[in-house]
Amino acid sequence: MTRNVTLVTGASAGIGRALADVFAEHGHDLVLVARSAGQLKSAAAEIAGRTGVKCDWIAADLTLADDCDRVLAELDARGFHVDVLVNNAGVLHEGHFLDVSADRHVQLVDLNVLSVIRLTHALAGRMRDRRAGRILNVASTSSFNPVPSLACYAASKAFLLSFSESLSLELEGEGVTVTALCPGFTNTDMIAQGGRAPMRLPVIPNLEPREVAESGYAACMKGDPVRIPGLFNRLAVTGLRHTPDWVRRRTIALVERIGV
Repeated sequence: MTRNVTLVTGASAGIGRALADVFAEHGHDLVLVARSAGQLKSAAAEIAGRTGVKCDWIAADLTLADDCDRVLAELDARGFHVDVLVNNAGVLHEGHFLDVSADRHVQLVDLNVLSVIRLTHALAGRMRDRRAGRILNVASTSSFNPVPSLACYAASKAFLLSFSESLSLELEGEGVTVTALCPGFTNTDMIAQGGRAPMRLPVIPNLEPREVAESGYAACMKGDPVRIPGLFNRLAVTGLRHTPDWVRRRTIALVERIGV
């Protein structure tokens, strides 16, 4: 027997947990993936008890190629067909590029970029064979611009945006949609590292995980190639895209110094 499921990575907290909640509330059976077995077990039990959907979990460190392969093998062993893939797992290291170790930068790329390639390549192929499926990649408003102090993070999210838009075109007409969800700063533990106040930008209010998740779900189900949650974020991205490159870079550098 097989069962169609929505696979959510980085599902134990933050935007990933909110996305799992929203998909479950719309009747999707789930498979949650993150590193912490304890958090996943608790989240799966709470979601299943509250919504009535079936909610499984797989503990894995997606920075490791072997763990990505193990997730795929577990899906097959349990008879799951992934009809929605939510690539949400990600990490952020704030600081001057040279003050953050090379190993941490590489770990970021392994998770934010390479795990997405591995899971998407395997599961999108199966979706195409069935001519049905949806992929939601959680990028960022930083996808559109360079961000000092978040150089590798912004670069990884720029990859996800370009990757998503390219796949959306490649898979057009084959029954598979690909959406890049590009939230601004969102009130999660990831942007409040070390017990500090969450990172924020002047004027633009931080988003809440629930509003990001609801926007992402709607865009995924509609098949929109790109979704930017929040009016202020959409205005900021649109405005900067229509300024000369040197002005855009200097504006972002100034905002980063006074805001983050």
